[in-house]
Amino acid sequence: MSEKSGGCLCGAVRFTARDVPARFGVCHCPMCRRWTGSALLAVTLPERNVRWTGAEHMAERQTTSFGRRGWCRECGSGLWFKVTADSPYKGEIDLPIGLFDDPDGFNMASEIYIDHKPDSYDFAGAGRKQLTRAECVAIFPRLDGE
Repeated sequence: MSEKSGGCLCGAVRFTARDVPARFGVCHCPMCRRWTGSALLAVTLPERNVRWTGAEHMAERQTTSFGRRGWCRECGSGLWFKVTADSPYKGEIDLPIGLFDDPDGFNMASEIYIDHKPDSYDFAGAGRKQLTRAECVAIFPRLDGE
């Protein structure tokens, strides 16, 4: 994909992202479920590829030992998650696909914390990578204990 734009529910915060990948991931961890009200469906890209407007309406907080979440102060929309801990993922940002003006064209590539997914829903399709919590901790040890 090339450039895509989006924003929060009230429009106070907007973004333009370049070199947006077509693949997105799903996180079923308890923190993401509480943050979104379900699972986090997000595309990951370098933070430097995202240009924001309305920064005065944005708030952020370190919500884990390894990452920060951002939201709109006006409407409460979750805007992003980014890894702050030293790791191969530092400098990347996860943008929920529901924020994009045109959320079409994305393909689900992975689900993490699959063993924490509630039994009340399943995503259709096959062929995506699925990792348990233990497999995620093996890849990113800072998750242990969170």
